[in-house]
Amino acid sequence: MRRLCFTIPACVLLAACAGQPQHAVEKVPDAAVSALYARLDADTGNYLAAREAGVAADKSNAALDDLQTAAAQCAVTHGCDPARFFAAFDKLLRAPPNAAPGAADSGDESPDASAEAGETSPVAATLPEAGRAVALLKGHKLGDIIAMNDPMKVAIEQWLTQYRPNLMRAWENYQYLRHEMWPQYEKAGLPEALLFGMLAQESGGKVHAVSRSGASGPLQFMSATGARFGLGVVDGFDQRFDPAQAARANAAYINEQLGVFNDNLELAIAAYNGGEGAMQRLAQHHPDEGFWNPKIYFAVSPETRDYVPMVLAAAWLFLHPERYNLQFPKLDTAPEQIVLQQPASLDELTVCLGQDGNADGWFRTLRNLNPAFDPRQKLDAGTRLHVAAPLAAAYAKLCTSGKWVELAADLHAAAEPVAPARPAPRLYVVRRGDTLGAIAHKHGCSNGDLARLNHLKPPHYLLRIGQDLRVSGCRRE
Repeated sequence: MRRLCFTIPACVLLAACAGQPQHAVEKVPDAAVSALYARLDADTGNYLAAREAGVAADKSNAALDDLQTAAAQCAVTHGCDPARFFAAFDKLLRAPPNAAPGAADSGDESPDASAEAGETSPVAATLPEAGRAVALLKGHKLGDIIAMNDPMKVAIEQWLTQYRPNLMRAWENYQYLRHEMWPQYEKAGLPEALLFGMLAQESGGKVHAVSRSGASGPLQFMSATGARFGLGVVDGFDQRFDPAQAARANAAYINEQLGVFNDNLELAIAAYNGGEGAMQRLAQHHPDEGFWNPKIYFAVSPETRDYVPMVLAAAWLFLHPERYNLQFPKLDTAPEQIVLQQPASLDELTVCLGQDGNADGWFRTLRNLNPAFDPRQKLDAGTRLHVAAPLAAAYAKLCTSGKWVELAADLHAAAEPVAPARPAPRLYVVRRGDTLGAIAHKHGCSNGDLARLNHLKPPHYLLRIGQDLRVSGCRRE
């Protein structure tokens, strides 16, 4: 069997590369695009079937040759997305020897098939009935939509290296918030992997995150955009910090933009970061071009060029951790409630709970699950708090009485020293007939002290009517 390479993806992009002759793009009916996608699916299946059957190499090569031809035609066809061909080539490169047709499908909706490949999402494994929605977008597998190109590979490497701690914290935070956020995405028909990708990149799952620009909440809504999607202030609480409401608004935004951009996922994600107005203007100037096309890719801000692949890479790792030697921890995140037996703040609960089952402590989880409470606010006995299952037993054991409760209360009662306020400078307004000596005598100053305080120069020490003189350094302040 001949070795696969990336010559065809390069060919697919040739028409868009700077400095290369531009091919004329001919308008064709939608049926032509559908036919190209059908060839892609058929050629991929035929190639894998030939490999599984161990037949002569010319049959698998014939399928690959037709796939190459279809990819080249896609590059010059309006409405055809080369990213789908990128994904197909990537799947064929990763397919093991004698792989069955569909075994390389990165978004297989069958939980059993994914499990056999050893690439199932831990979430889908625990909830098999969610397997389809985890990986599908508008009926298409994410693996057919996400292009495994160089920006994606750079982003995956970043998540696996310098940002690995961020990824793991985002995973943990999301697991405790999942029962609130995922149903909102599920109702909207959007894949859970996308929700995780956006959460990981936007806030790392910190519900109370606030950016320098004022974007707030786990999915970082600006105030005006949040209000447009129903996130207001209710009883003094900003709903941008509510995980369920933020996920609902985010899903509505993404679906709106998918409608605007004809289900182009990258452009919808770019609009979320760079603004829908800017992305719509770009799309209007370059109709039928995808995000990776240089005309769009290099026209957006560097932040958006980084943002889109980072979101998609986190979503990809959510679906396929084992491909990248990545292991997400299994956590007991079943939601429960506790009723405070005595007054306590979230800070105090964090101290008395210690690290029971969580190396980082429970502050972030308590804060995320109870976003309306100030962590230093003393909550009354009888207050109901949302917690993860392990905390219900831990609370009864550690936080109703005993030394840890006393320690937490003692620490919480302490206050940082406050520097004494400096008295405001006393001023005297110069009147007609005033002299330096008379003013100094009246306020218990020497002539020299008063002159130095107000930068008056000898020998005349000139004063002006209405002039403010500082007398705060005098003995009779």
